[in-house]
Amino acid sequence: MIHSMRRAIIKKDLRALITNKRQLIPLLAVPIVVAVVVPSVFILLAHFSPQEMMEMEKLAAFLPPGEQTDGTQQVMLWLLINNIMPAFFLLIPVMVASVSAASSFVGEKEKHTLETLLYCPLPLRGVFQSKILASFTLSMLVSLCSFAAMLLVAEAELLLTLGSPVFPGINWLVTLLFVAPAISLFVITLIVRGSAKAQTADESQQRTIFLILPVMAFIITQFSGMVFASAWLLLGVGAAFALLAGICMRGVPQKISYETLLKR
Repeated sequence: MIHSMRRAIIKKDLRALITNKRQLIPLLAVPIVVAVVVPSVFILLAHFSPQEMMEMEKLAAFLPPGEQTDGTQQVMLWLLINNIMPAFFLLIPVMVASVSAASSFVGEKEKHTLETLLYCPLPLRGVFQSKILASFTLSMLVSLCSFAAMLLVAEAELLLTLGSPVFPGINWLVTLLFVAPAISLFVITLIVRGSAKAQTADESQQRTIFLILPVMAFIITQFSGMVFASAWLLLGVGAAFALLAGICMRGVPQKISYETLLKR
């Protein structure tokens, strides 16, 4: 009974997110820009105006020995695909998680269905976890589909411009399977908590800007050469966010009560 109720809440939330045009547009726009437009711009710049990307050459010394080739263009594209794009890619789970989680409880308030939801046999902790899982599922689905789209488009462009593909390295495996889920879970947990206290979706989404700033700072460090996005660094980032997500998952439900949710 409990598991069926969890599934019902998750399916209801996913259906509501997909059919809501106001939320669907940013859910599609951000992945398209980050996964398709941004890498396409970089690839075309590297091919037609390589002098515009010469600053990336200083990062070549950090490449694995097997990837340090004599071709400047090859080096720049390797850095782009396997070191800079994983940092950019982290914007997708953060943005998707923020959009989907922001309306978790506040959406129920706006549709006047919150009281009905709270009458279900699930305890409040179970409702909270179901809301998180619904947003997390959507975030991971969009992230994986975005990666597939980026890989298809980028490799096609590389074949046309460079004549050979640049295959994703281990950084992508770490990003997709560890860092993106950890960051997404952390962001969702915090925003769902905010959604429980907010009265409108706009109020809930205003807080997401502070969660995007660390990812933007990480992207800037890649271009400046201050930090090199190695697999070990990504593992460290993922471990830190996984720890924070675990703490939030355990602590946040204790701070949410029926009175908090029903407060107008």
